[in-house]
Amino acid sequence: MKIALLQLNPVVGDVSGNIVKIVEAVKKAAKDGAQLCVTSELSVCGYPPRDLLLRQDFIDGCQASLKTLAFELKDMPPTLVGVPIHNPDSVGKPVFNAAALVANGTYSIVAHKTLLPTYDVFDENRYFEQGKKLGLVNIHGRKIGVTICEDIWNDKSYWKDRRKYKQNPLGALAEDGAEIIVNLSASPFTLGKQFIREQMLSSMVHHYELPFLYANQVGGNDDLIFAGKSLAYAADGTLIGRGKSFEEDILVVDLESNSGRVEQEDATDEAQAWNALVLGTRDYVRKCGFKKVVLGLSGGVDSALTAAVAVEALGPENVIGVLMPSPYSSQGSIDDSFELAKRLGIRTEKIEIEPMLTAFLGSLKPIFEGANTDVTEENLQARIRGNLLMAISNKFGALLLTTGNKSELAVGYCTIYGDMAGGLAVIADVPKTLVWKVCRWANDHCGEKIPVEIIEKAPSAELRPDQKDSDSLPEYEELDAILHKYIVERLSKETIILQGYAEEDVERVLWLVKISEFKRRQAAPGLRITDRAFGTGWRMPVASRVHLL
Repeated sequence: MKIALLQLNPVVGDVSGNIVKIVEAVKKAAKDGAQLCVTSELSVCGYPPRDLLLRQDFIDGCQASLKTLAFELKDMPPTLVGVPIHNPDSVGKPVFNAAALVANGTYSIVAHKTLLPTYDVFDENRYFEQGKKLGLVNIHGRKIGVTICEDIWNDKSYWKDRRKYKQNPLGALAEDGAEIIVNLSASPFTLGKQFIREQMLSSMVHHYELPFLYANQVGGNDDLIFAGKSLAYAADGTLIGRGKSFEEDILVVDLESNSGRVEQEDATDEAQAWNALVLGTRDYVRKCGFKKVVLGLSGGVDSALTAAVAVEALGPENVIGVLMPSPYSSQGSIDDSFELAKRLGIRTEKIEIEPMLTAFLGSLKPIFEGANTDVTEENLQARIRGNLLMAISNKFGALLLTTGNKSELAVGYCTIYGDMAGGLAVIADVPKTLVWKVCRWANDHCGEKIPVEIIEKAPSAELRPDQKDSDSLPEYEELDAILHKYIVERLSKETIILQGYAEEDVERVLWLVKISEFKRRQAAPGLRITDRAFGTGWRMPVASRVHLL
């Protein structure tokens, strides 16, 4: 039996456009001999649709599209599609996360999602009623067990003592006679997750001795990035199919000959981060209706990486870089910015902010009389730049990209309404130490676009004479290590200190994380590439008195 995994990039809410994509992909798969096609989770509407699922007319439209799909595919192979459908019962949530089988000019609902994740970025229990029936369907004389995303992430053969749910849909399908397991998935990308996914699926295949096919969504939707990398395993555990990374693909595997295409890739964190950021930026800009972007160029590594990602995602003709030197900007930073722009091939503009800074300080002088110069004057420079960039964004319809990294955002080393202003925070989930690594990787693999001087210089905001980031923060290697242990590993202050970090540094970093929450709450959406990002999965209170220290 030949099965095609349709790894598509849907636009959330664009039901008609997504249907066109599915039809085109099924027709291509049919030419390759596919006897069954499988799409990703909620492929009809795109994942995650979030509160669109609360609208009855939206669910009506999704269900109605199945009739269109059935008509368009009446002479095509049977196709499993992900779709939200109404729950006819008057008790429970009004919607099911479902899989429909489209075949012979009609359709039928064959599975409801059983396990509804409500953690991190997921909030499915808010919308969906839990499925009760097993997704078992006969196709071409084979019993196909149909699962949806999370339904495969709780099998006791792999997770053992770490299971989140009591139910095990995969085990139940195997007991009920499933001969092949398929999974319609929309599993977001994070660094290292593909290794865990393949390890988990391989373990389950060996346990149940059943062929397993996993169709994953690809593309960026808001802060989430989906890498694709759909998978297929033969019953003996052999990996016989792996889809392309970070792009659409149609992966056809033959379960009779246990053959298929296994794509290879650079699995280093640097390569994965670069590819994810490029895809996330391209899709966010495109799906929000923009064509061009604008960003500030400071001569630092963060703005350099953001600019390089933007050029790779959108083309140099669609990127505008703006230099806004202050009295404290070094000539080296200005020169480095121009050199970066030259290598990237982007349009640049230069606006001196000293006249505006002088005017601001003159207007404030009567109020500030007698007060010492402090961070207020530094923030004024950042906010002047933010206003200039937003004006350019408004005038030319170019989305403003913010350039702050995760380390800065964690400890509040950024200015609200200043360098935080914008529509997308491209590297908001990239720690500073990873920023340097990604820049070096990009230079090695994509052409030397980022001047080495930018990568090697000591980090500085250049908002006061001879300023260095290390004046205000621990060295980034130490800072990132402390942040990882506290934010990702969720270790206590005492435990982190016992692991060899200076008590003074740990206390200071944890305090900065806490008091900066109000800034993060007002930040631009940031692309998520790690397991613990400051975005939809981060739900810390702003007003709190929790004793972190």
